[in-house]
Order: sequence, then structure tokens, then C-alpha cells
Amino acid sequence: MPIQYLLFGYFLMLTQLSINNFAIVRHLTLELNEGMSVITGETGAGKSIGIDALGLCLGYRSESSMIRNGADKADIAATFSMQPNSPAYLWLKEHELLDEDNPHECILRRMINQEGRSKAFVNNHPLPVSQLRELGQYLIHLNGQHAPQLLLKSEYQLEVVDNYANLHTLLAEMSNQYYSWRKLHKQVSNFQQQCQENEARKQLLQYQVDELDEFAIKEGEFEQLEEDHARLANSEQLTELSQSVLNLLNDDQTNVDSMLYRAIRELEELVEVDSHYQSALEMLNEALIQVQEACSEVNRLAGKIEQDPELLHEFDQRMSQAIQLARKHHIAPEKLWQKHIELKAELQTLLDFADNEEQLIAEEQQAHQACLVLAEQIYQKRVEAGQKLSAQVTKQIKQLAMENGEFFIDIQHNLDKLSANGADFVEFNLRSNLGQNAQPLAKIASGGELSRISLAVQVLTANKLSTPTIIFDEVDVGISGPTATVVGRLLRQLGKKCQVLCVTHLPQVASHGHHHFNVQKQVENNQTETQMSLLTQKERVKALARLLGGEKITEAVLANAQEMLDLAEKS
Repeated sequence: MPIQYLLFGYFLMLTQLSINNFAIVRHLTLELNEGMSVITGETGAGKSIGIDALGLCLGYRSESSMIRNGADKADIAATFSMQPNSPAYLWLKEHELLDEDNPHECILRRMINQEGRSKAFVNNHPLPVSQLRELGQYLIHLNGQHAPQLLLKSEYQLEVVDNYANLHTLLAEMSNQYYSWRKLHKQVSNFQQQCQENEARKQLLQYQVDELDEFAIKEGEFEQLEEDHARLANSEQLTELSQSVLNLLNDDQTNVDSMLYRAIRELEELVEVDSHYQSALEMLNEALIQVQEACSEVNRLAGKIEQDPELLHEFDQRMSQAIQLARKHHIAPEKLWQKHIELKAELQTLLDFADNEEQLIAEEQQAHQACLVLAEQIYQKRVEAGQKLSAQVTKQIKQLAMENGEFFIDIQHNLDKLSANGADFVEFNLRSNLGQNAQPLAKIASGGELSRISLAVQVLTANKLSTPTIIFDEVDVGISGPTATVVGRLLRQLGKKCQVLCVTHLPQVASHGHHHFNVQKQVENNQTETQMSLLTQKERVKALARLLGGEKITEAVLANAQEMLDLAEKS
């Protein structure tokens, strides 16, 4: 790791960019260093190609038109050096994407085929482009040519203030608390609606349960009723048949008992003569016992036969009522007891549900109050940050040829419009001239003023970003002369806090770079090709002279270029 890298205290830095067959670049490898690096070149030479290629490594959209004419694919790789405490390192560690052999290095790679499809890799591990974008937010922050227009959007204005105030942790807490409260709020609304819908159901259930409570049928009762009812209903027939059986068993002329007894006596005599009759004798003895027991059982049952018309009537009524209730609930009478239990359980659930309303409302109010407390904390920090940032921006734009300009950040706090981001609306206002009232940027700021304010805001908030590498793609459009010198000085100072890459056409800005890359376009074999090279100190003087004097470079122009470099070194 370079000593300068440690001295600058960077958490992370872009060290190399390799581009193959992208746009008009056949092959290009850039070695990048700490501080501020500037990229210059003629209009149309391809100064922004390197940034576009880098954007692909960060997950930007790919197209087949990006492939160099005649090539079958484009291949871009970006290498970053990082320290273990950097957010990117922690992200890679969490997703198990660190290079075990070189954990302090991260290589992003993107390949695009002729169908416009692409493959993404991190440390040779394939991963979705969505994850590449997620990682990219910890690596590079890109300020493009259209960055000033973003300054007119209220969402971006809020983001600027929040970044400056370092509210990321508090906003994450606010977001979680807000969605927890919204969930509870929805539950309360649904609960109250459900309570209204449940009321009619609860009344019906209460009536049904009361009716079944009064009937109080038990498990297996209906089956027993059917059996008892059948017995009482057929008591006369049972008595007659029982008596008939007893007569057959006890008739003096056809007494089965006596007949079996005589047969047994004769078999006993046979056994004395022939033992083979023994088994027959045993069977007859068993038969005699069975006949005697059967006679006793019939006698016992015949003695229990009742003829009770009143009890039969009671059985009729209860069975009829059970059948009627079962029809109401569209079930079999045997399942009525089970239905009773189910209805009681449902009723109890509804009663318990209604009892929970007070507790649920209390929880919702508590969550809402927590949101209000967080929103108030966020508001106070935004106001404090807004006052500091507006004062610093005002100081910067006065140095950027806006001597009478004053920048204001108005923050309106409205708890009735609470959201996951708090309860604030941020508006950037400008007073261009003395005696004027401050008005929103969209109404009063010219293109040049907007560009300068945007640059001031970007410089002042850059070190608040989690990305240690910042790219400025021609954000100095509309700026020239002494103002451009101030811009260059600001970017150079920023380069001491983080790695800065700046595409520019202004010599006043280019002279302030710690490193200078020059882009050249040439035609070879009827194909256009772009090359980018790191300039030596002597080459830088010539490059600045071309920016100053155009095609004709005189000794005076060279001397002016050298002077610009010397002054920049002292700034």
C-alpha cells in the first residue's frame, strides 16, 4: 500500500481501471493514485469514456452499442484498495466475497456480449448486477454534467442536508419505527372494522350457544337415546318373544335341559364300554351348561323389560329436539355436541378480540409518539446542519463570482405529514442581489449560478459521503476565469480528504490536479481509437498551454501554463 495512501487516510481508493473493446477504446489500462486526478482532451476525444466504463463496473445499464466495432465483447475491470474498517470491506465480508489471498483488494468486472447481456463479477465471484449496484454505493460517488439540475429536486435537497448532518443511523431508526407504527395503525383500523363486522356474528353466536347450553346434549347421548327409545318402543314384542324362548327351553314335554341330561347319562354308559365316546360326552356337558346359562340370561332380560309410555314420550321429545337443532346447523344429530363446543370457542374468541381493542390502541399511540420524538430529533439536527451548510455555501459562492449572493436552507416541520424520513420539507433558496427577497432556486437561479451553487454544495458535502472516491464529470461547465481557479482550488483541497477524478476543459481547473491524464483520439485502419495517458510535469505544461492557446502555442502561453502549475502547487 502506498505511503501516500496512508498519509491521506483513505478508507478506500480506486487504483486501476482496465478497459477492453469499449466504445472507441481498444485497450486501455489506467493506474490511479490518491489526491485529485484531472482528465483533459479535445471535444469528442472521449474524456468521459473512462467514467462511463467505470459506471458499468458499478452496475449501470449495459447495451450492445457499447462494444467496440468489430469486437465480440467488451470487458471492463476496476480495482480498489481498501482498509478493513471501510464500508465496502465490511459489505464484502458480510457477503463472503473477500479475496482470501488479498483481502485488501477488490476487483469489479463486467463483460458485455453483442446481445447486450452482461456478466458481473466481484473478486472472480459471479453475482447479480443488483448486488453490484449495492456494492457500488460504497465505492464511488458520481457527479455528472446534469448534477446542477438535481439541486432543483426537493428529494435531493433533503438528501444533501441529511448527508451533511450525518443522519443515516437516526433515519434508519426513524424508518423502522415509522413502518412499525403504520403496521399497528393499520391493525387498529382493521380491528375496528372487524369489530363492527363481528357484532352481528357475535349476537348470532350468543343466541346459538345459549340455545345449545339449555339443551346441553353430551357426547354419545343421541346414540344412547336411539337405543333406549328402540327398546321402549318395542317392549311388548320383546316380552312376547322372551316368553316364547323360555317356554321352548322349559316346556315339560320338550325340555331341552332334560333331553340333554338323559343323553349325557346314556353317553356315560357308552364311554364305559368304549372310551371313543368321551369327546362327545364332554361336548354335551358343555351344551347343557350353555343352555342353562342362556335360559338364565333370557329370564334376567325379560325381567328388566319396561313398558313406560311417559319415558318413551320424553325420549321422543329429546330426540326430536336434537334432530331439529342439528338441521339448523346442517349437521348430523350425533355431531351436535361437537358443534356446541365449536360455537362456544368461536364466541369466546370474538369476546376476547373485543377486549384487546384498548391494548392495541395504546400500543399504536405509543409507537406514534416514538415516531414524533424521532421526527423532532431529526428536525433539530436538520435545522442545525442547514444553518451551517447554508453559511458555508454562501461563503463559497461569494468566491465564485457571486459576491452579493446568499444561500438559505428553509426547513418546514409538519407532523401531520409524517413519513419514514421524518416530517420535514427542505427548500433551497437564493438571494442573488442585495435588496431582493430569497426565492427558490428553480425560480431565481440562472444556469451559471446553479452550476456554481451545485459545485459548492458537492465540495462541502463530499467528505460526508460514505464513498471515498468522487468523480466530477464536467461540472465546471459555464465557469471561467478567476472563478474557475477557485473551483480548481476547491477540488484540490477536497482531494486531500478523498480521491477526486475530474473531467474538465478548463486549464484553471486542470492545473490544480495532483495528476493529469490526457485523452487523444486517432484513426487507424479506418477505425477511431482513444488513448489516455498520464502526463509528466513537462507534458502537463504543454497540455495546459493547448487548453489556453488552442492550436498556436507560443512561449508566452507556455510560460502562463507553467505559472498556473506553480501557483496551484502553492495553493
